[in-house]
Amino acid sequence: MGLLALSAAAFTDVTTDLLPAGLLPQMSGSLHVTEARAGLLVGAFAVASALAAIPVTAALRGLPRRPVLQCVLAGFALLDAITAISPWYPLTFAARLLAGVLGGTLWSMLAGYGARMVPAAQRGRAIAVVLAGITVALCAGIPAGAALAGVLGWRAVFGLLAALALLLVPWVRRRVPALPGEPSGRRRSRPGQPGRRRRPGQQRRPTSRQVATGPGVPAILAVTLLLLTGHQAMYTYVAPFAPHRAGVVLLVFGLATAAGIGITGIVADRHLRAALLIALAGIAAAMGALGLAGHQPAVLLGAAALWGAAFGGAPTLLQTALVDAAGPARADVATALQTTVYNIGIAAGSVAGGLALGQAGAAALPWVTLVCCTAALGAVAAARRHAFPAARAHPAAPPLDEAGAGAINTYCR
Repeated sequence: MGLLALSAAAFTDVTTDLLPAGLLPQMSGSLHVTEARAGLLVGAFAVASALAAIPVTAALRGLPRRPVLQCVLAGFALLDAITAISPWYPLTFAARLLAGVLGGTLWSMLAGYGARMVPAAQRGRAIAVVLAGITVALCAGIPAGAALAGVLGWRAVFGLLAALALLLVPWVRRRVPALPGEPSGRRRSRPGQPGRRRRPGQQRRPTSRQVATGPGVPAILAVTLLLLTGHQAMYTYVAPFAPHRAGVVLLVFGLATAAGIGITGIVADRHLRAALLIALAGIAAAMGALGLAGHQPAVLLGAAALWGAAFGGAPTLLQTALVDAAGPARADVATALQTTVYNIGIAAGSVAGGLALGQAGAAALPWVTLVCCTAALGAVAAARRHAFPAARAHPAAPPLDEAGAGAINTYCR
């Protein structure tokens, strides 16, 4: 039940983050802004999450975990409630920014919390249970929210999210064990205080700059940025593109995403490069179909299914390629970098899609995504030496600590 509470927290965060993508027409009309400006509410969440995750997590890492989690969930309840009743776009935008700060804090601790709640032999299962909240949000939460908004209104949907977050606070109090913060011995010493001595032969922790410039890493980060920018440009504005079928499109996309993750788990170890090339080509093909005949229901839903299946596996493939390129000892730092790039891509895609929507209309959105995915496809094809080799080296995996699990959890979002 404790792991399910963490999974429900993941569901609440992802649904809060991406729900405006299915509600843009209603939100833009109610807040008296264009749909392009309403789409920036998704980008605001992502930017705040990316900027706040590292400093806020560092500031709170010494505190007991359960009170921090309860405060974050209470904050979600408050900010979702403000979003539900706000009559002004600036207030709604500010609430989304603060919710993004809480989202970055939440994702830095969820998987690590779940991993610490169980014996080491059950760690993988525990993290899988926690991350299941992401899949449920994509497959059911966002489509259901879009459908309910058509009946109850978008404000009622955010009110329900606020109620869910509030109910999670006592659930966490009763079912999630109280765990201490990061031990002081693992924290960086303050100026003037003696630091922790390194054992003989122990190496310094690699810096973010050293990892970011390592062989293959820049190419993988570039592909991540291109993929997320293109994906989010289309996903954020699904409602304007398919105004009468947005809920169905989001449902088909979410279900196909789950299928894509399952297929990727089977082929990633042996055929990572080929699988990533196929995934990017699949997204490009789906966007071409949407651009040429997206007004036809059969083409619209078929392309959404192909898009979801292809995109569902791509983040896992990129994550695996990054760990291979950086090496196990640098995996947590590399994943943190990728998390930041991931959120930058979400924000950039929201902006790019909004500009395309405002200048050329919804019909231009698939072509924006197609350009980004084609560029990513070319980058993968060219970076075959270090970033995406034909055969993987299968490096040995290090023990998974809370920081590493939190970084992986944040990226999987």
